[in-house]
Amino acid sequence: MHGEESKENVLLNAKQVDIDISGAHFLDLGPETEFFTEDQSYDLVEPGDVQSERITEDIMQAIEEYDPSRILIDPITQIKYIETDQYQYRKRLLSLMRYLRDRETTVVGTLTTRSDDSGNWPEDAESLSDGLLDLTNGTAGRRCEVKKHRGLGQEAGTHGLEIRAQGLEVYPRVVPQQRTTPFDPNVLTSGNDSLDALLGGGVREGSVTFISGPSGVGKTTTGTQFLHGVASQGKTTLGFLFEESTDQFSYRAEKLGTPVRDLVDRGLLELHDIEPLVRSPEEFAQLVLDAVERRDPEIVLIDGIAGYKMSIQGDDMQLVRRLHTLTRTLKQRDISVIITDEVGRVTGVESPTSAGASYLADNVVFLSYVEQAGGMERMIGVLKKRLGDFDNQFHRFTIEDAQGLQLHGPFETAPDITRGLFDE
Repeated sequence: MHGEESKENVLLNAKQVDIDISGAHFLDLGPETEFFTEDQSYDLVEPGDVQSERITEDIMQAIEEYDPSRILIDPITQIKYIETDQYQYRKRLLSLMRYLRDRETTVVGTLTTRSDDSGNWPEDAESLSDGLLDLTNGTAGRRCEVKKHRGLGQEAGTHGLEIRAQGLEVYPRVVPQQRTTPFDPNVLTSGNDSLDALLGGGVREGSVTFISGPSGVGKTTTGTQFLHGVASQGKTTLGFLFEESTDQFSYRAEKLGTPVRDLVDRGLLELHDIEPLVRSPEEFAQLVLDAVERRDPEIVLIDGIAGYKMSIQGDDMQLVRRLHTLTRTLKQRDISVIITDEVGRVTGVESPTSAGASYLADNVVFLSYVEQAGGMERMIGVLKKRLGDFDNQFHRFTIEDAQGLQLHGPFETAPDITRGLFDE
């Protein structure tokens, strides 16, 4: 039953998202075009009574003729407009719902709410329905929330929703499960002896490691080193790229001596570049978890969190919370996560991570620049490691063609190194 759109428009809109409803029967509850072009008047009776009687008869006739198992009323308020008052509307609607329920017919009704309704449904919908599905479209993209599902319950909170050429896509938010296996993590090495020594041997399996620093300092190169080190041991790795394409990532890595294309060809590395502003955090999480189910990786690289915040729909703090949920889910599967994170300050150490992200990290590897005699050198250090010891000194490092990340020992007697200054 439809009252605001014609049958042709409903069919066309459905076809555009690959939904075939050509076999459905349609009952138009809206006024004919003659209502606008002709002067219609009623004598002795209220116009609403005439309209109500006509529509009720049409509905009853259609139900008796087709005996449907499912009915869509779009919108359900169409019935309201032909009743004389709120009491008559509620009585008519309740009667219709009972009639259809007795026939074991599933009824779906649509209802448009105003933006200032604060998410509240009209009392009629709350009391008469067995289920309520709230759809919104705002700065966080399309969202859906099941506010009521009588007798069965529902997953709390809002979830990702997309309408694409293939139809409706729903992405439930990720809910971490309790760990069922003993916590006894192994150590994952990067394959770079100096970097592993800085980390006290490597990072623990099932941990989240942030590689933080200003733009261009070498965060992605350091993260790629971990992918290479783990893949070189014959273990599967995954990379999700927010700030460059897989081709650009592969080209840069190959120039620095990391055989990314060979690892991909051998099935040891799978890369995904993420299109900007087309995914909800739940859809991205589902993309990651689907790849995890297929490949059973040891380590996942998310490069980087600034691009994640720009590319995924939603406000920054909500996105960080969703990322936290995803990393917890991966940790409970004993998968290590590497996240590159850009901080604003070019030299020295002001903050180990970007705003609101530090609580995600089990380990923080910090890269920065240090000023020396008018020039700039790169420095690397470990600021945090939850499990195990680490070298607490800052080390010089370079990034060299065909050799990649190269550490050159610690800065000795450098009291101002955290402020970005070093004088020998």
